[in-house]
Amino acid sequence: MCTSVRNKESSESQDTLQLIKKLCWRLLKCIIIQVHFVFDCIVDFVFGMYYDSKAEKVPPVKDELLLESAISLAEKIRTKKITSEEVVRAYIERCKEVNGLINAVVESRYSDAIEEAKAVDALIENGIDVEKVKITQPFLGVPFTTKESNRVKGLIHSMGLLSRRNYRAEEDATAVRYLKEAGGIIIATTNVPELNLWTESRNNLYGQTNNPYNTTRTVGGSSGGEAALVAASGSPLSIASDIGGSTRMPAFFNGLFGFQPSEGLTPLAGIGLREKDYPDTMAATGPLCRKAEDLIPVLKVLMGSNVTKLKLDEPVNVKHLKVFYQESSGDLRASKVNRTMQTTLIKAVRHFRELTGSATKIKIPGSEYSFRLWRYCMSYEGFNFKLNITNRKYVASASGEIYNFLTGNSQLTLAAVVKLIEEDFFPRENAEWAKNTLENAKKFLAEKLGDNGVLFYPSAPFPPIYHYSAFLRPFNFGYWCLFNALRFPTCQVPLGLDKQGLPVGIQVVAAPYNDHLCIAVAKELEAAFGGWVPPS
Repeated sequence: MCTSVRNKESSESQDTLQLIKKLCWRLLKCIIIQVHFVFDCIVDFVFGMYYDSKAEKVPPVKDELLLESAISLAEKIRTKKITSEEVVRAYIERCKEVNGLINAVVESRYSDAIEEAKAVDALIENGIDVEKVKITQPFLGVPFTTKESNRVKGLIHSMGLLSRRNYRAEEDATAVRYLKEAGGIIIATTNVPELNLWTESRNNLYGQTNNPYNTTRTVGGSSGGEAALVAASGSPLSIASDIGGSTRMPAFFNGLFGFQPSEGLTPLAGIGLREKDYPDTMAATGPLCRKAEDLIPVLKVLMGSNVTKLKLDEPVNVKHLKVFYQESSGDLRASKVNRTMQTTLIKAVRHFRELTGSATKIKIPGSEYSFRLWRYCMSYEGFNFKLNITNRKYVASASGEIYNFLTGNSQLTLAAVVKLIEEDFFPRENAEWAKNTLENAKKFLAEKLGDNGVLFYPSAPFPPIYHYSAFLRPFNFGYWCLFNALRFPTCQVPLGLDKQGLPVGIQVVAAPYNDHLCIAVAKELEAAFGGWVPPS
């Protein structure tokens, strides 16, 4: 009897202790969140004091051609309603008009592009099979751009490194070649971070790219130059690449559509320092564009024969989709999702709840560890940052570059030095933990979504932030890199502008090889809320 009573008392004591622990942890979380919120407010206030009086935005578009989708331009060119030369010249003039403000274009081939456009017009004038060309060369005569880290034959391929300033690509990246073969005319390459590894497009070779909506704000990285130029109507479409949000992050900051397709379907040879395609990687090439209707045509070009693995032409009745949403990553080290971004997400959720009848809130297990999971996955990508940052001349060290940086002798940006510090001084992630956490997250999300479900996820805690303030918010990167680590197709969808005139949006996620669902939702949200809005 006494033993039974003691056991009961012991059990109740344990339950009480567990309850107290839970309450204490919840209290601590609340305190951390509020402290982080106050910190973010102070950061914005201080940076605002310095930057707000310097803010500018690009001038309004005067030529209506610059507001059309790429496929609309292609249709008008092949049916002789406009000429390729007209379109190419219009975009070249716009590039010249805005680049002084945004510093996106780093090398141009304007004269060659005009000659190529004239050749296209001559071909069309002599007579073409319009329907055949629509299939074989869907972008005939349409200008495009790509970031400087994607090889373009004859153009500089420095990756933002001073040590590679004179290196010229001897051949096109496969993705660039595919779009050229589809009739596209490349007019310029654009700015990137050093080795594509930072959340701002800044380097010591070309300087910093500015946001066309507010030049004191970031454009993201690594496809930041591309996103800024496309948003400013300096290019109708872009080939970007994404290994840690490098397509979707700049798309968000610049109010565009950006797509990270299912793994293993797009070519990577010539992207960055890759000499060949890799079957097992988080990286993928994908489009940046202003109109959702351009997504599928560009993906078809980039994927080549792999397009048969997707269902891009399958009709989607969005009213029959299962819709899920998550309000934050749960990472206490990341900033709290602010009210503007919360409202943006809920606006999309409510719209689809009206269409489908339901929308279910979920939490991906392990999403709070997104940065750590991505960091683990990066260790298997075969990318030697410490060697590549010196153009493979020697292995850099954090201590050496810190000294060089402080004495004014470093060729690297602060972002690269921070990356070296992380490489040298932070422990590697536990492989068994990371594998298990990733597997659980993948299984959970795949089972939820199936072949008929989508997830709405915040694009970031804030709309575009001030230049350099990303150094004080490094873990916000987790909002993008999670879906690289999980390898789920994800579309960044613009949902207009906030009260300050800055872009807002959400990410739409589907299960692997259900890319068409993301795009169908992107089109529906564009129709409902307007999509891309010109900076002026």
